[in-house]
Amino acid sequence: MKGHYKGKEVASQAGDWFFARGVKFLSLFVFSVENWNRASEEVDYLMTLLREMLKEKMKKASRDNFRFVVSGREEDLPRDIVEKCRELEKKTRDKTGGTINLCLNYGGQIEIVDAVRKIIAEGTEKEKINEDLLAEYLYHSDLPPLDMVVRTSGEQRISGFQLWRSAYAEFLFLDKYWPDFSREDVDHIIAEFSRRQRRFGGDVSVS
Repeated sequence: MKGHYKGKEVASQAGDWFFARGVKFLSLFVFSVENWNRASEEVDYLMTLLREMLKEKMKKASRDNFRFVVSGREEDLPRDIVEKCRELEKKTRDKTGGTINLCLNYGGQIEIVDAVRKIIAEGTEKEKINEDLLAEYLYHSDLPPLDMVVRTSGEQRISGFQLWRSAYAEFLFLDKYWPDFSREDVDHIIAEFSRRQRRFGGDVSVS
């Protein structure tokens, strides 16, 4: 449980670290739809930590210039957490110093399924369905495609994170656990990203 607590502390500082280096959007995988399969004691503790983090961010909302959005399904989440998320989104919606996307009860496949369901519910003709239209129905469609996906803990997989927006993202796998993530790692990520040659399927790199 100590690791989860330290991970919460790192998540609370991550926005400061990244936004200070010029990053404008930061997505954090807070809790996946698969995480409900963990032991009930662990899930309860994670929800407690989440409540603490939301409370802390609410207190700092007036001082910090960060906008918060929450991506994921509200169902299954405790009602008080849903209400806190909505309140935080509302309180920070006009902030301009950087956007933090909290992926909570989130799954990349489920996000796409939810988008398709919305399109069908509106009776959209199939001929009008394309990549641009589907992107408009993702959680918080104003969020841009990802530039880089960073996976910690030494795992060589992304666990369904931001599947649609990561189509042309760069990937970086760190051989360290999230609770050990630091400001120095942000410098490493920025430096590594600057070295990448991004072609987006073409022959000429785009910067």
